[in-house]
Amino acid sequence: MQNFKIKRKKKRLIVLLFQDAPLRSADLNHVITLLEDSGSKDVEEEQLKTLKKVVKQFENGLPLKNVLQITQILNLCAEKVNEQEAFTEPLCELIKLFGLPFQKKKSSDELNYSVEVSYSIAQLGYLMRVPSSQVKIQICKSIVSFYNIELPGKLLSGYQPTSANYKIRMAEEGGLAEALVLSLALVENQLIEKLWVLKALQHLSTSGISCRQMVKAQAASRLCLYLNGADPSGQLVFRSSDILWSLLENASKEDVVNQLSSLECVHTLKEVFANLVRRGFRHCDHQLRNDLLVIATLLAENPEVPMIESGFAKLLIVLATFTEVKLPNPLVEGFKLTYSYEDFEMKKLLFNIIGILSRDPSAAQLLSENHVMPALLYYVKLNHQKRGFPDWSAAQYEELQLHAIAVLASVAPVLVDKYLSCQANTLLLVFLEWCTGQDPFVGRGHSFHGTGGRGNKLAQMRYSLRVLRSVVTLYDDAVSINLCDQGAISQLLDILKYAADKSKEKEGTVLLEIQADILFILSVLCENDVHRKELFSCEGIDILIPFFTMDPRKLYSGLGHHCLLLSALDCLWSCVVGCHIAEVSFIEKQGIFLLLDLLALKEKNLCNIILGILVEFSDNPKTTLHMSVWRGKRDQTAANLLIQLWRQEELDLGVRRDKHGRIVDTKRPIVTSFQKLQKVIPVPASCPSFAIMEVAESIRAKIYSLFCKLGFENLPGLSAKDFVTLAIIQRYIDFKTGEVWSEICAEIKEEFRPVTSDERALKVISNILENTGEMVVALQTDVLETERKHEIQEEEETYKEFQASKTQRKLLNKSWENFLARTSNYEALKKAKMLQEALLDSSRFRAKIPIGPLYSTGIPKLNITVGPGRFVTGHSVLCQQSGGPLADTEHAPIKSSVCKRALKKDQKR
Repeated sequence: MQNFKIKRKKKRLIVLLFQDAPLRSADLNHVITLLEDSGSKDVEEEQLKTLKKVVKQFENGLPLKNVLQITQILNLCAEKVNEQEAFTEPLCELIKLFGLPFQKKKSSDELNYSVEVSYSIAQLGYLMRVPSSQVKIQICKSIVSFYNIELPGKLLSGYQPTSANYKIRMAEEGGLAEALVLSLALVENQLIEKLWVLKALQHLSTSGISCRQMVKAQAASRLCLYLNGADPSGQLVFRSSDILWSLLENASKEDVVNQLSSLECVHTLKEVFANLVRRGFRHCDHQLRNDLLVIATLLAENPEVPMIESGFAKLLIVLATFTEVKLPNPLVEGFKLTYSYEDFEMKKLLFNIIGILSRDPSAAQLLSENHVMPALLYYVKLNHQKRGFPDWSAAQYEELQLHAIAVLASVAPVLVDKYLSCQANTLLLVFLEWCTGQDPFVGRGHSFHGTGGRGNKLAQMRYSLRVLRSVVTLYDDAVSINLCDQGAISQLLDILKYAADKSKEKEGTVLLEIQADILFILSVLCENDVHRKELFSCEGIDILIPFFTMDPRKLYSGLGHHCLLLSALDCLWSCVVGCHIAEVSFIEKQGIFLLLDLLALKEKNLCNIILGILVEFSDNPKTTLHMSVWRGKRDQTAANLLIQLWRQEELDLGVRRDKHGRIVDTKRPIVTSFQKLQKVIPVPASCPSFAIMEVAESIRAKIYSLFCKLGFENLPGLSAKDFVTLAIIQRYIDFKTGEVWSEICAEIKEEFRPVTSDERALKVISNILENTGEMVVALQTDVLETERKHEIQEEEETYKEFQASKTQRKLLNKSWENFLARTSNYEALKKAKMLQEALLDSSRFRAKIPIGPLYSTGIPKLNITVGPGRFVTGHSVLCQQSGGPLADTEHAPIKSSVCKRALKKDQKR
């Protein structure tokens, strides 16, 4: 009894202390002590008065240092509310304090008190357990006020408000969003409270961190189930859908879709969407309908979502085709298209969903039964025939048309029978003819699908060709025959020529894609059909040749030239190879030279297909002749180019070679590094081993095949290193055979022990392979040795030339020095003159021949020793009388009759 009196006096003292003095942290601790008591009615009144005092004291904001204590007070009040309703109002007033800006003394307080504050804000979410609507609504209001902060009229002395987003950051750290999502279960049957919680969640969902916390608490599935709840105001569906949108944008889209994948959620979405379609006439209803349609699109992309089972897929398909097919259907009863912007967006979204559903094989029957093919083909018509939708603008109709044709490219391969029964090929070919015609139609090119189509019909042509491409890739004979019977090959060649001419004027990605698609379609149509190849060769080869003369720099432009060149090569392989007439025409138009020019670029992803084409052409004798004649840069030959490609391929594959290119491992001379890493795996006979698969993947087998046609001897333009590599190429088939036998031996030893005779045979085969490798190494060494000797011989000859040149230079220098000595030293000049005369005298013929008087060859008073000039003046001393030395002899000069006539003519002149 005495202890009770002491406690009572102490509590009265606390109340007296609070009446006049401002509250301090220590005083709040006393308040907590007071609230922990659950005594008489007098104590309850004292507690309520004290709480009012606390609220009054912090009406301008809570200091950060007191937030944790206020939270403790909140929790104590929340416990008392369950028994005493009188604490509801003080509790709401205390919660309202959290809506005011927190106040700090120092800038570092925000960081120093972050743990306490984040914990306190998170407690607001857990206070939703209090069974009071007033408290729940006040909590939500305080949370909403985090995003609409209003500064109080008066601040505490020495304090300043925290930063604007401080509470939001603390809410993220404390996990308030997750707690608030979990509290939805507490207000499931209370519409007003539920709407306030959704409003708070709307604000919290603007943060990525909060969205991830909400997804963790299964917010998507919880909110989806509320969409169809009873709400006269319509706020429930609007707020829930807005939060779902935020979750999809800010959190993991995959996690959100997985939460919405249940049959119950999909069914709820379907019911809400159908209700909005039938009864939603307001602008906001149409916007909400489209938002739900986007969510449905994301769900449809996941094949595990029960869109078909729930009936949602059928509703969407019927709605998408309703205006084109014009068949009554109870699913869209009451729906009326208003041609507003929202309805236009809905139409595009529905087309998009059809394209997504076409990826699911189980939806094929649904698409067929609901007339999707006729609805999409409705748009494959000339744009001036737009009679079905007079209320769409020209730009809107063009966008819908392009979108429908783009979706048709996805649907057509799934509904081939419907495609053929609707004469789709005919419609598309007529439409393509219009695209290349002189119709004055001008495309707007505003939409995504209208890219590159402004002022022309290229967008329509692009997507129509995509449809044809999608159906021919099925390799269905019925489709191919139907196209070819209507002259598709000739028409496609005309379109290809048209696009190529347009591309010369202004090149772009759309034109390049159109050309690549046409080449692909032609490849599929002409493959394995000689008659179609002959039709192609009439005009196609002349159109195809310019693609191989493309500027190599364009391959790296990023516009699509690389894809176009690959399509052209594929078209050459499919439309020319295998038809003798076409092959001869291509070869005569220098086609082999163009292919070798492309091969010389050494593009990794082009080499394989070009070599394959050359191997196919090599059966024609003219091909090897053209390959032998071809010369590349720096007079490179085809043999040298092929050897360089072989060496580069072996380098990429990690085949071991020494610095001279010789074989290192004679047991496994051509094995790749990848093959060495593979373990022995016994496989069935029908399954190819690594050695066999390497033949298809590598270019070495193709190079070997080409050399078999070119020959391995008398190849021009090869160096010793090339001959070293050529020795390996020549034995490629032997090495590959040995490689396969090695795999067989390894598999046999892995499974069981062979008998003696088999083991002996396997050993002989292994020795043959090794001996072949050693023989090739010996040949390679011999080639290198011969080359080394030749180089030494050339070096010696070059040295002799240098030595002779040096000797000649010395003689010239000595002659020049003698000349300088004669010009500067008179005695040397006289000595040289005497020597010259002596040499001249010694060179004369000594025998005397009586031929007349002798004359001196010397020039008197000449003081030089250089030789005479090239002109000499002579004096005739022939006897004047007849009977001189030359008279009447056979050696006397006689004028010819021609000379006599010429002299007479000259005298007359």
